[in-house]
Order: sequence, then structure tokens, then C-alpha cells
Amino acid sequence: MRVEGTHHRSIWLDEETGALRIIDQTKLPHRFEVRTLADFESVVEAIRTMRVRGAPLIGVTAAHGLALGLSADPGDRALTRMANELVATRPTAVNLHWAVVRLVESVWSLPPEERAAAARARAVALCDEDVACCEAIGTHGLTLLRELAREKSGEPLQILTHCNAGWLATVDWGTALAPIYKAHREGLPVHVWVDETRPRNQGASLTAFELREEGIPHTVIVDNAGGHLMQRGLVDAVLVGSDRTTSTGDVCNKIGTYLKALAADANGVPFFVALPTSTIDWTIDDGLEQIPIEERDAAEVREIVGRTAEGRLERVALFSAASPVANPAFDVTPARYVTRLVTEEGCFEASRPGLAALRATKEADRDGD
Repeated sequence: MRVEGTHHRSIWLDEETGALRIIDQTKLPHRFEVRTLADFESVVEAIRTMRVRGAPLIGVTAAHGLALGLSADPGDRALTRMANELVATRPTAVNLHWAVVRLVESVWSLPPEERAAAARARAVALCDEDVACCEAIGTHGLTLLRELAREKSGEPLQILTHCNAGWLATVDWGTALAPIYKAHREGLPVHVWVDETRPRNQGASLTAFELREEGIPHTVIVDNAGGHLMQRGLVDAVLVGSDRTTSTGDVCNKIGTYLKALAADANGVPFFVALPTSTIDWTIDDGLEQIPIEERDAAEVREIVGRTAEGRLERVALFSAASPVANPAFDVTPARYVTRLVTEEGCFEASRPGLAALRATKEADRDGD
């Protein structure tokens, strides 16, 4: 995607030095800073503090983290320890576990001296696979947007999104934003309502940043305004991402997603969820009972970072430290509220039969390869 007209991925290897680079998302939108992750510990810190975030991106970042760790200690014990430590950094998003398992499986049988190079190559391959996957999600999601646009008589399609599921949450293209990027580049008029997405403001800070750089019309709204807009017919579709989806179609995403799904259902607004199949946890069928919900630090709710008139970034307290805070990072939207799941394999119903059809399609494609 573009930043000041220049193409960027969210994670890459420097062409000259081979160093692992990321965009530090904690500095956006006020500063665009590139950060080097030099060792395993810096990768763990980047994932835990959300310098990188978004289910697909933290997965491939973890894969690179294992490659860095193996360059320092390629032994079995170190590999197991590092894999466990990475998985524990963000317990809800299943892509993290998915990527770590694949990386470990790809190097476990190799001699220790070959593991680091093999892990690095596998991590690079996972990044490229993610880009292709997300672009395919965009293509399939575009078909849904075209259908809705036919009823608009040339007026902009009004889409509401929550959190950030764009290229900053993946390696490139994004999930929920990928169909919007495709629509915009095709010339389909579109306007995006951007939830601020408290407490970390990923919508206001990241989604709005992406859309602005791409030249897509958008408006930032407070989280509680979504239902109001839907009541007044100002939203044609809700399009969000997912951090973990069950085998029956329940969707776990950034806290507040469930409320948008309820409002969409009450007002007859389609509720689409865009996700790579790597985000599906085929081992569980009840999102409310089986998905662990990450509880994050109280400071995220109590404090906020902003830029002063002088250009300084400062952190301020919003309320007294004497008041306790609950900070669940995710909620679960039951499958009955999801209109369609948009994946790299196509669009499917959020149901046990729908997920079974998706799995069959995925396996058929794999066999065909």
C-alpha cells in the first residue's frame, strides 16, 4: 500500500542489509517510523506492545522472530521455548499459533546448523503467501460490493468498518479493507465510516491513515455512532475482520464488533467478515465458551496519546487511577449475525455447513496444487 505515494509492506527484509524492518504502528498517525527488529526479544516486545498487530501480521512477525532466535541458538530446547513464548504474547488471535506451528514443523527435522536459514526462508514465504491471500480476499469481497452498488444509482457505497483490518494488520492489502481498495481502484464510488475503536483507537489512528493515503473518502466516528447511522439508512454494509473464527462461524474480533453486528441485524444491514482461512480455528465450535479473550493493561483505557499544538507526542490521563479498569480486547459475534464470510477461497455462509464447504474448497485447491 502507499505512504506518501511510495509502496510499503508492513514488514520486510532490508534489501541491502537483510535486517528485519517493521512500521511502528504505535507512532501512527502522527509519525511514520520504521523500526528494526534485531533479535528474538525485540520481536516479542513488538508483538506484545502492538508495534505490530492484526492477526495475519503478528503471525508472520512471529515466524521471523523464530528465525532470528534460531540464529542465536538453534537447539531443540531453545526452539520449543521461543515458540511457547511467542504464542503466549497474544492468546486470542489464532494466526499467531498457526504461523509458529508451521515454522517449527518446517525446521524441526533439520540439523541445527541449517535451521536459521530455513526458518528465514519460510518466514519470507509466509509473508508472500499472506499478500496473495489478502489480494484474493479483496477480489472476492469486491463482488459483494458490486452487488450493493447496483442499488445505489451511482451514489457512493457507504461502508462502516471497525478497528483496523487493512494493510497494517497484514503484510499488504489487508482483509476487511482489501475489497474497499479494490473497489476504489476500479472506480466504484465508496465512502467509509471509520469507528475510532477505543481504547487503542486503531480505527482513528490506522484505518483513517490508510484510507487517507489511498485517497478514499472516509469519516471518523465515535464507536457509539454506528447504530445511529444505520437507523438513518446511512450504512449499506458493515465490513470487519476477524482474529479467530470457529468451525461453526462464530467470529472473535476487536471489542465492540458484537455491538455493530447487533445494530446491523436490527436495521437490515449486511454484516460481512473478511478473513484468511488461517484465522479459522477448526478445533472449536463455540466461540463464547472456547475462545480465550485477552485482557490488556488498564493504562490503555485510562490514558491516551496525542499530539500537542507544538508537535510533541504526549500521554495524558483521562480519569483517576483510583477507578478500576476492565479492558477485554475482543468480543465474540455469534454466527447468526454474520451475513457472509469473505475468504481467499470465496464467500461462504457463517454456519457449520458453510465452513464445511469452505474447508472442502480449500482442500480441493491444495490437492490440485
